[in-house]
Amino acid sequence: MVAGTAPIEPDGSTTTGDAAAQMERCCAIVARAIADLGGDIADTVRTCIYLTDRADFDAVARVHGKWFGAARPATTTLIVSGFVRPEWKVEIEAEVMEA
Repeated sequence: MVAGTAPIEPDGSTTTGDAAAQMERCCAIVARAIADLGGDIADTVRTCIYLTDRADFDAVARVHGKWFGAARPATTTLIVSGFVRPEWKVEIEAEVMEA
């Protein structure tokens, strides 16, 4: 499981841009974490997306589809009041089937 993945750049700063840009960064981090553990993003069976603004859902869902489309994981999206860093618009967690 890759939990609580936020839009954080390698230098510790927050990814700039809208929720879609932040989701791209989150998905890249998740994909890298799965690969580092010897898996493939296509092995993802469940994701949970946390958003601060319901209006961002369509844009974030498109990014999710781009990254996880082949896996077609069960997905839940929740609207939350905020994150640890107020500039974050999205977080994601992913669960991968073990080989």
